[in-house]
Order: sequence, then C-alpha cells, then structure tokens
Amino acid sequence: MSIELRIEKVAHGGVFVARPEGKVVLVSGAIDGELVRAEITEEAKSFIRAEVVEVLEPSPHRQEHFWAAAAKGAGGTDFGHIALAHQRELKAQVLSEALSRMAGLDIAVSVQAADETGLGYRSRIQLHANKHGRLGVKRQRSDEVIPIGKHPLAVDAINESGIFQKRFSDGNRVEVATDALGTISETVNGKPNGQQLTYTALERRFTLSSGTFWQAHVNAPQLLAAEVLRQLEKLGGVGEMLDLYSGAGLFSANVAEHFSASVTAVESSASAVADGKRSAKDLTRLKFVKSDVLSYLRQQQDAPGTVLLDPPRSGAATKVTNELIRLRPQHIVYVACDPVALARDMKLLGAAGYELESLSAFDIFPQTHHFETVVSLRLAKV
Repeated sequence: MSIELRIEKVAHGGVFVARPEGKVVLVSGAIDGELVRAEITEEAKSFIRAEVVEVLEPSPHRQEHFWAAAAKGAGGTDFGHIALAHQRELKAQVLSEALSRMAGLDIAVSVQAADETGLGYRSRIQLHANKHGRLGVKRQRSDEVIPIGKHPLAVDAINESGIFQKRFSDGNRVEVATDALGTISETVNGKPNGQQLTYTALERRFTLSSGTFWQAHVNAPQLLAAEVLRQLEKLGGVGEMLDLYSGAGLFSANVAEHFSASVTAVESSASAVADGKRSAKDLTRLKFVKSDVLSYLRQQQDAPGTVLLDPPRSGAATKVTNELIRLRPQHIVYVACDPVALARDMKLLGAAGYELESLSAFDIFPQTHHFETVVSLRLAKV
C-alpha cells in the first residue's frame, strides 16, 4: 500500500518524519520538505515505516544517488540522495534536538566536514557473501545480500585489491582493511589472520592486529585525537587521566605524550590491549588494563581528575554513568558515535552537577546518518 506524504523533518536513524492524520510515519529515502509517495513496509502500534517510491515535489537538496546498487536495496548509504552540505545540516538538527529534548541543552551546533567529497574515505569495510559466494552488502533492515563489484565509500586500495572477484562460503562476514603502507587485510568471521596494520595519528604510530578496532574514515583518528587534546587544553590540561573503552590507545597515547600525563587505559579486547601496549612502549606513564569498564569502575574508590570515554554506539549506559557520578572526576571528555545515547548520558551527568564546556561534531561517516561528537564536561563548584 502506498500513501502520499509531506515530509516534516529528519529523525534519528536516517529516516524522515511525516504525520498524516496525526500518525507518525518514518520514511526512508526522503528529504525534509518534500512531497512523496511512499510504500508502507511496516506497521507498528506507535509508528509506520515506509520507503519512497516517487518524489512528487523534490527538495533542492536532492541529488541522484551516487551508487547504482542503492537502487537495488544496498544499505550503508542512507543519505546518498542528499547533497553533502545538507547531510551535515540534518545531522546537526538531530544532535541539537537530542540535546534539547533529553539533556535540556538548547545550544547551536554544527557538524564539521571530514573530507571534501564524502567518497572513497573508508579504510575498513564489512562485506557479506551470498549463496553464490559473491561479496556484497546487506539490504537495509534485512539479511539479504546485494552483490557489488566495488564500494564507493572504500579507498582505492580496497577496491583495487581484487577482493570483489574472490568467492567465499555462503553467509561469511568478510572485513577488509588497509593501512597507510597499502597492506590489505581480509578477516573472515572475525578470525585473526596474523596480519598487522600500521596507522598514524598526530605523528604517533599504531601497529594493530587485523581484528583490533580503528576508525574507518582515513582522517578520523587525526581529527578526533586533535579535538580531544584541544578540549583537554581548554579544561586546563591533564596530569592524570582514566581512558575508558580505550581500544588500542588512540587517545591515551596522544594524551600521555602531549601532556606528559599519567594515563590508565581500560579496554576489554585482549588484542586491542596487546596492540596498545606494543604501540606505546615508549610511554612509561601509560598503563593498559584489560577489563570490562563497569567491573573496573566498581572496584575504584577514587577517580583521577579527568575521565575520557569513547563507548560503543549504545553509549555508556546508566550503570557506567552512575559509577562515574559516584567517583566524581572534575572533568569528563566524552567521544560519542550516537547523539541520542550521548544526550541520555549527558542528562544524568547534568543532573549530577556536570556542565558542558565544549562540543564539536565531525562528519566522519558521510553519505550515512552517522557522525561523531566530542564533548567536555566540568563538575560545577558546589
């Protein structure tokens, strides 16, 4: 069944909102202000999902999607039909609304570009094999694999590696990564392959195992590390810091070096901890601890003056946030890849006396609805 809809605004998750007769319809493939005809794909109690099948009155920000596979249903580029500058405006709207609605913060925000074209920026991609062994990407909200011959968001080294000509077993998940040296790593179903990848951020070199997390956008590590240092400078520097969800120490190592600070990095991944130790062996004031973050915090009686955290997309969650509130560090720097999770956690921190000091957001996932935000908070004097 198709319906005609006037699109009101963007919503979190890369969809747009229409309200025919007061019903909430979440529309994929639309742009704010457009009149569209959309096919209903799901009806729940509180909302309806729909996909655009015809644009009756297009937005001036609409462009032809850059990827033909998207017309066949390939996921991962849900903003590809929107001009790049407007994509960033939409992301800023989502962040601003989340902060206002959930954290009570009414502030002007912007999302900064991480590159010029929004294409060819990913040094890491995830692919899936279909029943014929061909690699592709999944259809949005589906396990169906759409086979592809190249990926427009991947760097040239990946597209030219021959990976798309290879065949894999049905259902295999294949992660392909490359580094600054041109090394290509293929990891099947998360199994270590023994390869190492080398990256640089703020002139520090990191040597990582194939399964260790690293930011996908080639410019992201440099951008985010520089912003973390900038916000720490604004807070007055750091003498001692706890880095939660540290990964291989992108922030820990650069903070320890830049401020000559004592840093404890807490990470649950064994490979990330091993890689972090190896990459930072020259930094005697940086210590890695392999531990679940919540378990680690529950064992602490005092926190250092500064806590930095870079949690997964789900955010720090209530239990971790409450532990931070119990420990009451003077400063918190929060690196977030989900604006709603960030706003939820900031609401709890704000109620506990933390005030926003700085906020910056970066479009490190162009052509998608995702982006990254860095905020710093200061504990108000009571």
